Amino acid sequence: MSKIGFDHEALVEQFAQASTRQGEALRQAVQQATLKALQGRELTLKSVRDAVKATTKAASAGAAKSGLPTPDVEALLMKAVEGMDAALVKAVEANRRALEQFVDQGAQLQETQMKKALADIEKMEDTLYGSLDKAVADAAKNLQGPWAMVLEGMKAKGSATGSSATAALEQLTERSREAARQGRAQAQRTVEAWMDHYTALARGVLIGLSEGLDASAPPPPAKSSSKRARQA
Repeated sequence: MSKIGFDHEALVEQFAQASTRQGEALRQAVQQATLKALQGRELTLKSVRDAVKATTKAASAGAAKSGLPTPDVEALLMKAVEGMDAALVKAVEANRRALEQFVDQGAQLQETQMKKALADIEKMEDTLYGSLDKAVADAAKNLQGPWAMVLEGMKAKGSATGSSATAALEQLTERSREAARQGRAQAQRTVEAWMDHYTALARGVLIGLSEGLDASAPPPPAKSSSKRARQA
């Protein structure tokens, strides 16, 4: 496995050989690549930025080699962004589940480390957009137009990551209120000890969520018969 967690060249090639009919396969491939880029690291905003940058770079390189007309390239890049967005929904869920464990043990949302963790969830959508904007600026000039259209459309309707983050914050707030009603509380020192391992715990949850996707993922599409005939 490469240091970025997924096979960069394989993803490039999948985009280079893709047709618009393979859009869903590309979306799933990008989702898995983004998740794999996150799995080997603590689940922080920096990890998210690095993962998005890596998958965006692969999608750009493959799209540049595809030879497809601009509307078709746009469609493929939209699937790439949807795949990254879906991966970050899993990252939000992993963070939520990890924080729930602390809340259930009496950690208060107003505590410094909890507030930072919640702020990171809230920033997940902005991190996705910012990372994409920066990565796209480095893309080939002929791809910057299609990328800009894709990102403009996504920002206009909002990401699944943003919706998931809002829901996660609401769920954690309600769970904290329930814990307070039940009188659960822990010493500050104990909470701080738990929170020191928070990002590692969230990473472990993410790995579990990703493994479930791996089990249900379809096999990669076979090469076309015409291409096999040319190689014979």
